Amino acid sequence: MDISMTADEVMLAIQQLRSNGMNMNKKKVKQSHPELMRNALHYFPDWNSAVEKSELA
Repeated sequence: MDISMTADEVMLAIQQLRSNGMNMNKKKVKQSHPELMRNALHYFPDWNSAVEKSELA
């Protein structure tokens, strides 16, 4: 698996998508931002965990 982002960069990208009004549904993000999804799943057990952690950061 090609990991190109740090965990902090993943959380920042999730925060930016949310602030832009992006639907944070896993399927939608996987289609529109596959690299972000791959990186998020490398650092977090699942997509929901990544989204929750980014809300706390």
